Amino acid sequence: MPGEFNTAARQTCFVQSKMGKNAMLLIRKYKLAAASTVLAGIAAIISPSPLLAQAASAPLTVINGLNATLLDAMKRAGTLGVKGRYDALSPVLTKTYDMATMSKLAVGPSWEALPATQKTEMIDAFTRMMVATYAKRFDGYSGEKFEVLQVTDKAPSDKMVKTRIVQSNGKPVALNYVMRSIDGEWRVVDVYLDGTISELASRRSEFTSILKASGPTALIASLRKQGDKLLTPR
Repeated sequence: MPGEFNTAARQTCFVQSKMGKNAMLLIRKYKLAAASTVLAGIAAIISPSPLLAQAASAPLTVINGLNATLLDAMKRAGTLGVKGRYDALSPVLTKTYDMATMSKLAVGPSWEALPATQKTEMIDAFTRMMVATYAKRFDGYSGEKFEVLQVTDKAPSDKMVKTRIVQSNGKPVALNYVMRSIDGEWRVVDVYLDGTISELASRRSEFTSILKASGPTALIASLRKQGDKLLTPR
């Protein structure tokens, strides 16, 4: 009997030992599975979704394209001349800038009272003047570099793309773009020269003065005249 008891006891201990090992393996597998689930959840929280990444990168892509076009026009400035630079810059600038929105904002409250034909004429004259301004300003290359510094949110739902032009002497000039998603595309609606001077604020002051003194027809004529002057070769 004692021998039989000892044999049975050893068998029982062996079975319990096996069960214990299996239980431990199951517990380990459960812990690993749980840990993997937690890590996956953390990764999902930390990693931006494709849509968020796209929203952040789109304004940057637009401005990088603009800078590349400006740099190319600068490097070919002598060969192109001011009218050639205008032709080279016009397709990119009119796609990058929302000229209609900028015209409306620059004119201010008087915009709503304008007839449709004058609004169209105003946008056309404003667009030509803006592109001519770029063609005139970017008239040569001496080692300048364009640098994009950061993209930040600007209330209520715009983006501010902060850039600078590093001149050949190493001096940086800040050039910040306010961008807005319009019909699914990020476009420039204002530019801050030296990082602080709003292009539209400056234009609105000028436009308001002309509108009060002489009306919308005079403003359209003034914009056309500015465009002509800018495009006149030196």
